[in-house]
Amino acid sequence: MEMLKKYFPFSFTEKKDIAAVIVNVLLHIVAGWVIGIVLGIAGILPVIGWVTGLAGALVEVYLFAGMVLSVLDYLKLLK
Repeated sequence: MEMLKKYFPFSFTEKKDIAAVIVNVLLHIVAGWVIGIVLGIAGILPVIGWVTGLAGALVEVYLFAGMVLSVLDYLKLLK
């Protein structure tokens, strides 16, 4: 569990109510949009297009895992 807290620190912040969880999930979504836009602009270049595509996929997986961990932490399903 300590390893998860090290790699996903934002997901394990103190959340007092469901509104805090919703804000946390929305921040993950907004971060994904911003990173997607930046990587999309960088992906226009043909040489680094596939690299940015791979990086974008990794970022999406990381953010999705962060959202899931945030909800699970709020529901106290993680110890």
